[in-house]
Amino acid sequence: MSCQHLVCAQCAHPVIEGRCALCRANRERMHNHGFAGLPPALIVLLLVVLLFVTLAVKHLSGL
Repeated sequence: MSCQHLVCAQCAHPVIEGRCALCRANRERMHNHGFAGLPPALIVLLLVVLLFVTLAVKHLSGL
C-alpha cells in the first residue's frame, strides 16, 4: 500500500505531503519496511560487510 492516495484524518490533506505530525509519522512508518527498523539498503550493506569479515577471518586463520 502506498500513502500516495491516503488522506489524513487530522488535517484532511494527502498523507504524502506530510503537513501535520500525524501525516509525517504515518508516512515514515509506511516507508520503513526494513528489518528491525533498518532500511533494506543498510541491511544489505551489513550482510556484505559480514561476508567480507568472514572471508578475512578464514583467510587469516589459514583454513
